[in-house]
Amino acid sequence: MAATDNCLTANDWICGEYLRTRSQELVDATLQHIGITAVSVLLGLLIAFPLALIARHRRGAAGPILGLTTVLYTVPSLAMFALLTPVFGVSPAVVITGLVLYALTILVRNVLAGLQAVPAEVREAARGMGYGPARLLFEVELPLALPAVVAGLRIATVSTVAMTTIGSVVGYGGLGNLIASGMEGYFKAEVLTASVLCVLLALVADVLLMGLQRLLTPWTRTGKKRTRVGAARRAVRTVRAGAE
Repeated sequence: MAATDNCLTANDWICGEYLRTRSQELVDATLQHIGITAVSVLLGLLIAFPLALIARHRRGAAGPILGLTTVLYTVPSLAMFALLTPVFGVSPAVVITGLVLYALTILVRNVLAGLQAVPAEVREAARGMGYGPARLLFEVELPLALPAVVAGLRIATVSTVAMTTIGSVVGYGGLGNLIASGMEGYFKAEVLTASVLCVLLALVADVLLMGLQRLLTPWTRTGKKRTRVGAARRAVRTVRAGAE
């Protein structure tokens, strides 16, 4: 018992006393980490969606858009935050903006790939049944593109959970703040606990998004996608026969 009580003094890697005495600090850091990650990924998706639409409809824009997002991803995170600090000051906006720019590389490509993978006969059948551009996009193309979109969302979320820790350089890194302070003071329990929590956050986020994908795309499990495409093909033949 005494050994357990003295784990802080002994600077053990695993220390229940640390969890007990620093629980509020851990909760605050975890909530900040979740908040920064969620806002960054959601903003990234909101920006990536119109960029992917532009890249799909304008062939000349696809190269520059994909190239720019790729170049942004190659900028070192410390350099990115240093460049953004004069604009946003030392604030969460610096970290969120940087993470949004990094997420665009993954999200734009996956949204674009998902939309491009929609069978042409599905689009043609929908247009033949009177679907306008907006209705075609939101009721036909996006549902079929969801597997690729959510796959990109999962990758972006997991990578953002990890990269949020780097925000500790400006004091807004969530669990990264604890990792940095633990490394500086060689506080083993703090470093290990914060690192494990980061891994758990990434795993939980990935599982939740995977569950969301299964919920929103039941045809990927039941074979309904093939049925939907077959129905679309029959609709195309019907429309063409009526036109003739």
